[in-house]
Amino acid sequence: MDMNAAAAPLDARLNAVRADLADARLRGMVKATRFVEGKPQVVQTPVADVCDAPKLDAGLQTQLVCGATVSVFETRDGWSWCQAEEDGYVGYIASAALTPSSPSATHIVTAPRTFVYATADLKQPRTCTHTMGARLCVTDVQTVRGTDYAILGDGGAVFLDHLEPLNTWDVTAPDRDPVSIAETLLHTPYLWGASTAFGIDCSGLVQLSMKMAGRPVLRDSDMQEATIGTTLPHDPGRLERGDLVFWKGHVGIMKDATTLLHANAHTMMVSEEPLSEAIARIAYLHGEPTAFKRPS
Repeated sequence: MDMNAAAAPLDARLNAVRADLADARLRGMVKATRFVEGKPQVVQTPVADVCDAPKLDAGLQTQLVCGATVSVFETRDGWSWCQAEEDGYVGYIASAALTPSSPSATHIVTAPRTFVYATADLKQPRTCTHTMGARLCVTDVQTVRGTDYAILGDGGAVFLDHLEPLNTWDVTAPDRDPVSIAETLLHTPYLWGASTAFGIDCSGLVQLSMKMAGRPVLRDSDMQEATIGTTLPHDPGRLERGDLVFWKGHVGIMKDATTLLHANAHTMMVSEEPLSEAIARIAYLHGEPTAFKRPS
């Protein structure tokens, strides 16, 4: 038997492979007309959509935020086909959202959202808004009327307490557990494929909350169910704060033994509800939970 022929195909969400082009690291593992080395680039916009095709009306698969690094395998017609360094996700990003070089980030945004002001003054116009997880290069700190601002390389200013230095960022602090972080995102609008505090879906909420607690995980709910933690007995009565509940195509995180936090299309936002009610409501369309998992 040809073992290569019998092998399961690589997940195209996590491997840069097309019939005409593939990541050079996959040579010998997949068939493609050309193999290329990825070129590193950095997201320079507050949010970069990662789409399933190089066109404006393509489906949103996930998102990357400012400072995220990608490997670019092809740039054509204003789109870059690339793979995220952080979680390995592959897709198309508008090339204008990327830059070949960027000053090294010094700080990470820990507030759900934060404004960049034209200068260090909250009365000045805002120039953009960053979301949780964005990585910024701070060059100075200024105090204006008792408020400390982080000064960015372009002169813009961010409220300093919305940032933490990367070199001292303490992901073990009590407020860094995934549930506490998820709670700061309550009422964030639901958006399929999104993963930021501007809009988020169910697995995006789990990924962002766990990443900000120092526990990086994969992007989609099926990937998370297959790779996160240990499987618990199929008994909702034995769950604890931080446990994950999976359905086919959906996931939520337990706030406590009986309350589920999740981004959902029922309320169209991140919300909390009794797990028993969520199970009964979701069963109508998607069946019973497929797994209960406890992150390591």
